[in-house]
Parts: sequence; C-alpha cells; structure tokens
Amino acid sequence: MTQRIADAITTAVVERRLMPGTKLAEQQIADIFKVSRTLVRQALNQLSRDRLVTLEPARGAFVARPSVEEARQVFEVRQMLESSMVRQLAASITDEQVAQLRAHLQAEREAVGRTDVTGRTRLLADFHVVLARQLGNEVLAQLLTDLLSRSSLISLMYQSSHSAEHSQDEHVAIVDALARHDADAAVALMAGHIGNVERNLRLNPRINDLATALVPPAGPGADDPAT
Repeated sequence: MTQRIADAITTAVVERRLMPGTKLAEQQIADIFKVSRTLVRQALNQLSRDRLVTLEPARGAFVARPSVEEARQVFEVRQMLESSMVRQLAASITDEQVAQLRAHLQAEREAVGRTDVTGRTRLLADFHVVLARQLGNEVLAQLLTDLLSRSSLISLMYQSSHSAEHSQDEHVAIVDALARHDADAAVALMAGHIGNVERNLRLNPRINDLATALVPPAGPGADDPAT
C-alpha cells in the first residue's frame, strides 16, 4: 500500500495533475486510500528520497519545486544515460521490438490528436522507459522513471514551450534510426530531443526586485508567457 500511494502521487506529477508546491496533507491522503497516516508518511518519505516531495518541519509535505541548477543537472544526467541507451539498443533491437515501439508511437499520435493531455503526457514519458526495458535493464528503467518524473515537475515549474507534437515527431525519428540499426543517428536524435526540451524551458532566474518586475516590457519584441 505504501508503494501504491507513492506510485499514485508520482503518476499525478507525471500527468501534470499535481503542481509544484502543492501541499500533500497526510490525513487527506490517508482518507483517500483508507489507510493509516503512518503508511502515508512512509510513502512521502520515499518520495522525498526521490526528490519528488519536500518535507518541511512543522509545515508538512509538498510537491517539490526544483531549482534551476537541479533542472540542468537532471537533463545532463538524462543526456548521458539515454545516449548510451539508444547506442546499445541500435545494435540489438529486433523486428518485434521495433513493432512494439511503432505501436507506442501510434498511441502517442492518437493521444496528441484528440488533445488527451493526461494520456499524451504519460505516453511521451513512457517512451523513454520502454526503450530501457527493451535492453532488459530494469535498473535503468527505474532510474529513467524517476528522472522523467522530475522532468515533468521541471516543465511545470519553468513553463516548457516544447509541444507534445514536436516531441512525438522526434520520437518517430529516433525509432526510424533504431529500426535501421543506425547507432550514430539514434544517439544524435536522442541528444537533440532532450536538448530541445531543455532549451524550451525558461531557466532564467526570476526577478525578485519589485520595481524591476513591475516595469512593463518594452515594445512588441517582448516574450509572451508559454501556454
């Protein structure tokens, strides 16, 4: 049950149903799952170790708010892990595994087409975990699951403007390269994909000075907020 609670919170983060900074009230979660607060506390402690939850003395548990430096580090680790992953997979992938990936891409495409935000967010993240599982590496799959959960929080915090359609197109190109057993192309495409997602985040530190913050942007060239 502890794992079930942790998984439910993680899924809600990945699917963008829980926002950074949301308070996770122990009693409310206990009531939802019909369990003791002790089990809820265990789940929150586990998520705190995974950096998805922040525990604050006398205030309780909150969905984490990743810093700019943490965001950069998460994407740096993803670059290292996933570049190596697709290089290995390109050498060993079977026709059956390519067909599995094509089916996943079709599910992504359908979710994007019907504007199923929850479904497409989960599927776009799961794509990377599916690749790891095709290598038969459950440790890597779990590491990526954790990193992708943190990536979802980062995207929420810093308003990613990298569209689901763009991500889906990039996934198609990666699978095409894997199907050709073209390791160099697969690595370049994965690196480009992760780099594009990171570049579309607003990782510039926010302005804390009130006078500066309240000055209207000058002219028509000012950035619009991501939506």
